[in-house]
Amino acid sequence: MQRQGSIGGSAVIRVRVTGGVLLVAHLALVAWLMLRPLDVPWVMPANLRPFATVRADLALGGAEAVRRIGEGLGLLAPLGVLLPLAHGRLCVSPLASLVRTVAAGALISLGIALLQTGVPGRVVDVDTLLLNTLGVAVTHLAAVPAARAGLRRRAGRRDVPAVRQEDPAQGRTPTIPRVGIAPWSDVLPPSSP
Repeated sequence: MQRQGSIGGSAVIRVRVTGGVLLVAHLALVAWLMLRPLDVPWVMPANLRPFATVRADLALGGAEAVRRIGEGLGLLAPLGVLLPLAHGRLCVSPLASLVRTVAAGALISLGIALLQTGVPGRVVDVDTLLLNTLGVAVTHLAAVPAARAGLRRRAGRRDVPAVRQEDPAQGRTPTIPRVGIAPWSDVLPPSSP
């Protein structure tokens, strides 16, 4: 029997294992980059005002602004592809997949931000959380729907959800017609005179 919406057979295992390994490797790299102590003479205070750091970066102008904002967008952007890859399903709602992936990316970014509070030289910045989440969403929208459609065509499914296959040895499941409620006279013991 095939799970509804899955790739099928050993392919689903290969996709999930590959996605899981790449996901763990990427998260390990992100943890190494973002949770290392920094040796700095002073640290700016935490930024809890949305878009304050983005405005400051844009005020720098030019390549420096693009680099800083690009770093925020690109840090967790691969999660937009790796999380659905680790999930390993082809026939899912695009909106549900996007919401699930973006929520997971936001939670991972929040977890990193909370862990940074205990690392010397690192401060919490709400703009990093927003840019990381936006990067996950953009990457997911740019790659996942097209990749799933291509894989469905390749598998011969053409955007139709997978149907449960019957085991030929068992045959069809019998259907039972609806039965109404028995009258109380059939349930009550016979009355004695």
